[in-house]
Amino acid sequence: MPLQVGDKAPGFTLRDQHGADFTLSAYTGRKAVLLVFYPYAFSGVCTGELTGFRDRLGDFETETTTIAAISCDPLFTQRAFADRDGIFFPLLSDFWPHGAVSSAYGVLDTESGSPLRSSFVIDRDGLVGWSVHNDMGVARDLDLQAAELRRFA
Repeated sequence: MPLQVGDKAPGFTLRDQHGADFTLSAYTGRKAVLLVFYPYAFSGVCTGELTGFRDRLGDFETETTTIAAISCDPLFTQRAFADRDGIFFPLLSDFWPHGAVSSAYGVLDTESGSPLRSSFVIDRDGLVGWSVHNDMGVARDLDLQAAELRRFA
């Protein structure tokens, strides 16, 4: 069951496509965070979504908001994906222990070993402020994602 609005967001530290640590608690009190869980690097829908976020990064990365995307792909896959498509916001690897963060947020599909297509806004207090869950083949509405993140700016 995915986390609900008002739930405390589980803390985590994951490595991004450059091997740098991303720690959710580093944003507490400073920025709202849009966590974008996506199933697979290099897949059609995920590529379209993440390049869409890239093209509209100013809507998501501001003085009071930030974005990070999470999949269970290994760090080196994330790096190749980011390099190919010019994605420079954090792509976080939930590879090992496999899907631990995705599981903590209630969005790991254990059958496929990948996260569901889910987004969470974590407010400055570290609570889930908003979430949405799309079917695997259905892309996120980026306008909705930006509007919901702005509510917590």
